Amino acid sequence: MDDRFNTIAGWTLFSGIVALGLSSVSHHFYEADKDHRPHKMGYEIEGVVSSEGGAAAEVPIETLLASADPAKGQAIFAKCSSCHSINQGGANGIGPNLYGIVGEQQGKGRGGYAFSSNLAAMTGKWDFANLNTWLKSPRAYVEGTKMSFAGLGSGADRANVIAYLNTQGSNLPLPKAPAAGAAPAAGAAPPGAAAPAAGGAAASAAGAKPAAGAAAPVAGAAVGPAVAGATSAPAAATH
Repeated sequence: MDDRFNTIAGWTLFSGIVALGLSSVSHHFYEADKDHRPHKMGYEIEGVVSSEGGAAAEVPIETLLASADPAKGQAIFAKCSSCHSINQGGANGIGPNLYGIVGEQQGKGRGGYAFSSNLAAMTGKWDFANLNTWLKSPRAYVEGTKMSFAGLGSGADRANVIAYLNTQGSNLPLPKAPAAGAAPAAGAAPPGAAAPAAGGAAASAAGAKPAAGAAAPVAGAAVGPAVAGATSAPAAATH
């Protein structure tokens, strides 16, 4: 009985040593537990922050709209047609009719469509910037929205859709794209810099040099107490 127990214990111990050794070899050979990204990604994933230098700056929607293609936007909008009509006078469906939506009030009108309470409480308009933010993630834009669509991750796709929507009854002029690397206006104070006090800063009394040509004190003259009743001018306070 003791021999059998010792045999089982020995094989169990041996198996554990072998497993530990194989794990160590696997770790060193394959670097299986290394938590790092590949040296070269197969393709860029939009919205993923790069560990090398942070997320790339998002291209402004105004810049994307300058080269947007309404025809491509119409093709993308096909996935929205199951919930939205876009023809003039079209009926509301699961979502409201979108004819002339660009520039319209948010959460209002649309033939009496019952918007979610949070969207109905919005006071802004569906301008190009708001539409871009909405199409990127409706649920992030308005909490509790009825719209189940997850959003369009591609800025170019959003610009194409907005350009298409704009051709359907709105026809508003596209916003001007910001100038690349525009320098701030000459002489402009940096953000947060305090403006100088009116009238200029008062010079500090302590340590000020005497005026040029001022008479020197008479040699041997005693320095007496201040004249009784004389008042000294207070130093100007800076705020």
